Amino acid sequence: MTEILPALEIEPEVEVAGTVIWLHGLGASGHDFADVPPLLQQPGLRFVFPHAPRKPVTINMGLIMPAWYDILALGGSQRDHEDEPGIRSSAELIEALIAREEERGVAASQVVLGGFSQGGAMALYVGTRYAKTLAGIMVLSAYELLRGTRQTETSDANRQTPLLVCHGEYDPMVPLRAGQKLFETYSAEGRPAEWHSFPMEHQVSMEEIEVIRDWLKARFPAAAP
Repeated sequence: MTEILPALEIEPEVEVAGTVIWLHGLGASGHDFADVPPLLQQPGLRFVFPHAPRKPVTINMGLIMPAWYDILALGGSQRDHEDEPGIRSSAELIEALIAREEERGVAASQVVLGGFSQGGAMALYVGTRYAKTLAGIMVLSAYELLRGTRQTETSDANRQTPLLVCHGEYDPMVPLRAGQKLFETYSAEGRPAEWHSFPMEHQVSMEEIEVIRDWLKARFPAAAP
């Protein structure tokens, strides 16, 4: 049985109408976005902010830190530079979180999977491959993982799942083009997708929070006041 990751959970103020599972970036924790839920004005949503496993990260001199997968080289867009075992292992942990929501009475179709940076890359990877239809996939300041497996692994259940892609125009960590490329790739397949860029670096801004708020309201009309 797959373990359940420890997580910061913020319960809804009213009866739960859905869940947002939000994955943090490299070296961070689930506490990174704990202040965001009140800004999203979604009192009917449960927010789950899991803590990634701790593991050595090659580009950080092998230091052990919270990470969804190892980063072997900067700009490692080629498959030989990606930590495929680490990505797939974390994907199982994230899928277990979605399954747990179902056990708690929230269907997969009422779950949004999102994340920032490494977490956003994992959200795209897991969300497009998950066997049951999700409510939405939210990718913030991120990029596509294992793109060579996209065609064979994308699940039919999530080919039309709405996608939100946001990115900073001056991002020094993950180039703007990485976000644009994944948006163009997935929207070209006919998926309902939104692209938003903001005058910021590798971060989340209030302007971006407002976009996320409106997008979530469209996914969960019953959760908004």
